[in-house]
Amino acid sequence: MTAGDLEPAGVVAERALAAATLDGCVVVVSDVSEVEVRFAANTTTTNGTRRDRQVTVVAVGTAPGGATVGTATGSGAADVLALVRAAEADARGNRIAEDAADLVRGDDRDDLDRPAPVTGVGALAAVVDDLPEAFAEARATGHVLAGFLEHRLETTSLATSTGLRRRHVQPTGKVQLAARTADGGNATWVGRERPDLAEVSLFDLHAELRRRLAFGARSISLPAGRYQVVLPPDAVADLVVPLHDALGLRDAAEGHSVFSAPGGGTRVGERLAHLPVTLRSDPAEPGLECTPFAVATASGADVSVFDNGLPLGPTTWIDRGRLARLRTHRAEAARSGVPAAPPVDNLVLDVPGATSSVEDLVARTDRGLLLTCLWYLREVDPATLLLTGLTRDGVYLVERGEVVGAVNNFRFNESPVDLLARAVEAGACEHAFSREWNEYAARLAMPALRVPDFNLSSVSQAV
Repeated sequence: MTAGDLEPAGVVAERALAAATLDGCVVVVSDVSEVEVRFAANTTTTNGTRRDRQVTVVAVGTAPGGATVGTATGSGAADVLALVRAAEADARGNRIAEDAADLVRGDDRDDLDRPAPVTGVGALAAVVDDLPEAFAEARATGHVLAGFLEHRLETTSLATSTGLRRRHVQPTGKVQLAARTADGGNATWVGRERPDLAEVSLFDLHAELRRRLAFGARSISLPAGRYQVVLPPDAVADLVVPLHDALGLRDAAEGHSVFSAPGGGTRVGERLAHLPVTLRSDPAEPGLECTPFAVATASGADVSVFDNGLPLGPTTWIDRGRLARLRTHRAEAARSGVPAAPPVDNLVLDVPGATSSVEDLVARTDRGLLLTCLWYLREVDPATLLLTGLTRDGVYLVERGEVVGAVNNFRFNESPVDLLARAVEAGACEHAFSREWNEYAARLAMPALRVPDFNLSSVSQAV
């Protein structure tokens, strides 16, 4: 049976629920359709399509002292009955689940028998059709284009023994475009995410790349040190995604995170930033719409299979500079006496009233650096959320409000929590693309930030 011939998700789910013998059962079916085009050296290189299915069965049993849970996952035309039996055997052999709660109930009855939609080359047409002209322009101006186009549709179907039937189709489109001079000594990159790639202008992206390559006509060497920097929204996203990932209640309460309070407890209510920055998530955020219910195929510190199907709404993590909420599932929330706050698959950082562009922030910088792209970020210390990483594809010197040349790359050591505290100016919130984390954090909106003392700890030979 090919991917295109798979049974409807609803048929698979109902068969699993009918075969279940323990006290509760959850079935999650994920159908993915993808199309991609790659290009390099001013020519298209590869393209392809892919369709996948993953079926996860969660079995819940009753044991003395609580509930046990087991899971089993299969791909494609999985043997659903075998998955049910494997999940139930897993549940029987496991300890009492710390995240145990009643399975979510409700009268949501989405139609799970509708075929999962598929994407195709037509979803990339708006960008692909403009590639030949972009390649010709690159050759004429002596630089080389490379990049990657992708469109993905993920259909999540959820069915539970408590009556929930939920379905969500998530479109994700990505464009990554890099340009370099023929000798490779000057390079730059841009990225965009939109559900519909018809909203992306390849010519606008290419124009931005040409503008940055022109910045690099003059090459300047600078030593490591602390510099005033302007971070565009994409670079801000690279730093804020790890901050969001650290917003776990359990780790904070146990003293393992940057959001742990000295002496015990958490930093909820504490001011983290002087600017009135707000970090929030909302499944209905325009342009960043995402799954409006919780989906978990395994439990963790902040997510729980027992929460599958829980409705998600607007959630504010940082409210006008103060830490407002930490991420947690229902069981931990009940123990801690706080509202449950499962993760939501988008992230918005903004400052009310901020309208400036990156160019405006640059124009108000007497001397500093414009850091357009960060990469290879790694956590050094969870207690401070200290990150290390490298600049790449575009570090530019700003003098008296103008970009005057390209600068060598650096390794940096910074905590995004400290950066928010030290930021002195923010721009308008706009769509952002995280080069480092976009595989799992695609729906982002961020402002540009100006920070007076960014720690560029050593010079890097990366280009």
